[in-house]
Amino acid sequence: MCTLLKMLAYVTKNGSILNNDLTFSLILSSHFHFFPCQGTWLSPRRWLNLQEYQSKKLMQESGVAVQRFYVADTPSEALEAAKRLNAKEIVLKAQILAGGRGKGVFDSGLKGGVHLTKDPAVVGELANKMLGFNLTTKQTPKDGVKVKTVMVAEALDISRETYFAILMDRSCNGPVMVGSPQGGMDIEEVAANTPELIFKEVIDIFEGVQDDQALRMAANLGFKGPLQRQAADQIKRLYDLFLKVDATQVEVNPLGETPEGQVVCFDAKINFDDNAEFRQKSVFAMDDMTESDPTEMEAAKWDLKYIGLDGNIACFVNGAGLAMATCDIIDLHGGKPANFLDLGGGVKERQVYEAFKLLTADPKVEAILVNIFGGIVNCAIIANGITKACRELELKVPLVVRLEGTNVHEAKRILTESGLPITAADNLDDAAKKAVAAIKK
Repeated sequence: MCTLLKMLAYVTKNGSILNNDLTFSLILSSHFHFFPCQGTWLSPRRWLNLQEYQSKKLMQESGVAVQRFYVADTPSEALEAAKRLNAKEIVLKAQILAGGRGKGVFDSGLKGGVHLTKDPAVVGELANKMLGFNLTTKQTPKDGVKVKTVMVAEALDISRETYFAILMDRSCNGPVMVGSPQGGMDIEEVAANTPELIFKEVIDIFEGVQDDQALRMAANLGFKGPLQRQAADQIKRLYDLFLKVDATQVEVNPLGETPEGQVVCFDAKINFDDNAEFRQKSVFAMDDMTESDPTEMEAAKWDLKYIGLDGNIACFVNGAGLAMATCDIIDLHGGKPANFLDLGGGVKERQVYEAFKLLTADPKVEAILVNIFGGIVNCAIIANGITKACRELELKVPLVVRLEGTNVHEAKRILTESGLPITAADNLDDAAKKAVAAIKK
């Protein structure tokens, strides 16, 4: 079951899961999430990595109200940005993709990746202790992540915080607005403890957000008088952004109200539809891969979906569901999966070869289990790819193969006549047992 929970992060593509009455809401953010299980910590795949300032820039371009900000790569640039802001108070934020920055620690000795100050000179001093140093938070690797950029922004007081999101909901066959007057906290807690404070508006994909819907949502969020119209305007602009960038989710927490009577989006998470990359070139060009796992990046080049785990049996599977089942059955028989590798459909021999290169490059791997059900996939192509990889890579670890489906008899003939030390399995349970036994030997 624990492996199933881990794989959920991949299967949902960091999306949102909401039931119809919204008594339970799970929103997986675009930041890292970790699933602890039997000492295992997993960083699931994210489909597009944008830094905070990049998301704010997209919002700004759509007319959404955000704090004034600048981006700096050096302490001198940060100091100059602070002076240019000419603000009463300034907030300096280290730009990394992991959450928990405020409570993080730099290897320079500085505590906290988010700092407030009224003195521009202090911004330069703080940036000098941030840039080029590793920031460690509860969501980063043990050694932290190097900070290469900081955001220098105007600090605004917040008199009230609300929550607002637009996301795709399958039960409604399109986008919905979800809001709550209880913002600045985990929306999951609000949904669980006070579900009556969660409000939902279904959006007609052809008509868009109507004025009465936006005003009703603004009222439900607690905005009154002129602020209600201002909030409704921000809601409509956020929906425009949602459509413009092919988002699957735009989550603003908090959507805040300032003492001066402004409605401002203080923090936002945007999830994008990876299928829209072909028409969102400028957005996907901003993808920050510096913090991504190198193996995942290499896998993506060959259209392979890879997630590293901490076991020693490599899984080579087609289809997310079959991959999850394979990982679970390995665990059931006393083994530990070393990875989650989904070949998907339309596989070519070269992909199989590159997949084996990735798997054998992991020093933890002591056995490889291939589990293919050939529906779209031609098993003979898999078999040819396996034999090529085994010979050219001089495979040193035990290999167990279970093939079923399209052209399986030809595939088994190819493997048998190859003369390679490949262990055949009749079914998934048999394959898992043989892979675990191969390691014990």
